[in-house]
Amino acid sequence: MRIVSIITACLVVVALYLMIAERERVLEFAGREPPAPETAPVPEQAAAGPDAAPEDLRVSVVALHSLAQPVEDIVLVRGRTEAARMVEARAETSGRVNSAPLRKGAFVSEGQPVCTIDAGTRLAALAQAEAQLAEANARLPEAQARLSEAQALLSEAEINDRAAVRLNQEGYASETRVASTAAGVSSRKAGVESANSGLDAARAAISVAQAARAVAQQEIARLTIAAPFSGLLESDSAELGALLQPGSLCATVIQLDPIKLVGFVPETEVEKVSVGARAGARLATGRPVEGRVTFLSRSADAATRTFRVEVEIANPDLTIRDGQTVEMIIASGSTPAHLMPQSALTLDDDGRIGVRLIDADSRATFRPVTVMRDTVDGVWLTGLPEAADVIIIGQEYVTDGVPVRARFEEAAE
Repeated sequence: MRIVSIITACLVVVALYLMIAERERVLEFAGREPPAPETAPVPEQAAAGPDAAPEDLRVSVVALHSLAQPVEDIVLVRGRTEAARMVEARAETSGRVNSAPLRKGAFVSEGQPVCTIDAGTRLAALAQAEAQLAEANARLPEAQARLSEAQALLSEAEINDRAAVRLNQEGYASETRVASTAAGVSSRKAGVESANSGLDAARAAISVAQAARAVAQQEIARLTIAAPFSGLLESDSAELGALLQPGSLCATVIQLDPIKLVGFVPETEVEKVSVGARAGARLATGRPVEGRVTFLSRSADAATRTFRVEVEIANPDLTIRDGQTVEMIIASGSTPAHLMPQSALTLDDDGRIGVRLIDADSRATFRPVTVMRDTVDGVWLTGLPEAADVIIIGQEYVTDGVPVRARFEEAAE
């Protein structure tokens, strides 16, 4: 067995020697011609220049003639729906409810009573205030008459005083008479002042009575708690017989038409959003809606550094509820972009995302891009020239400067 192994090894060594050192002789012995030496390039190839590559050395790829199109830029915001208005109708006075409750989900019109409170002694207080007002109004003419009488007596006293002074100057009246008429004038002036005070008191009594009547009327008006606007009851109204105190909840009313879509925009994109911009949204149920931006906060949230944005949409059938999850797309001008299949994207050695273009010399070149939007038809890319030949198949098999032979397809609309 050992001799067989030695013989086999010797045969292998001889075969390797013949195939390597004596290859040409072996081929001649076998009747095959040795390979011919490389020939010089043909004149046409030499004339093409050192940068031209033979046609059989070019890499076959598939490309697109693409022209930039204006594409509306968008800002994607996630948020929730929110009622346009929500008010908790609360009692302003105390008392027991004497109205049947309205159940949650019921529609109420603006001004419709939601809860009514028992009047108690409030009607009696109003009647008393009105009686006091009538009495005060009756005293006013009497006070005015007393003032007129006092003013008339003052005028008479002043005339008598002037006459007494003149007669005294002519020697027909004594000093005593002059002093007596002067004292009468002073007395009448005091009477006028007293009458004015009585008139002021009568007027003050009227004002007090009017204030008391207004308070009684306001207290009676507070017995009815009405809906501040048309909307839906989010909770049952207060139960019949329940005791309400000032501040007690009667019912919660919400307005869902129109309804607001509320989201929060990051500070990096807040400048792209403006009040009045068109906005589209999709609810968690898949229902699409449209509206316009009505509010953009000027102050960022302290915790998230985002800005509140509100979009108002119509909700006439009230099918959109408060608190639903929503995804909003807000329009933000237009930008030139190219529509490419997602498979056209590639990475360079630095990890940048981009595409391979075909330059004027039919060579591949890398161009970094920014993905503007992803759609079912492809991705919209920015960062490319207005017209570009983009490799969509075979871009992974070429590098910058590699000559290519392209077969062009029509670009997607």
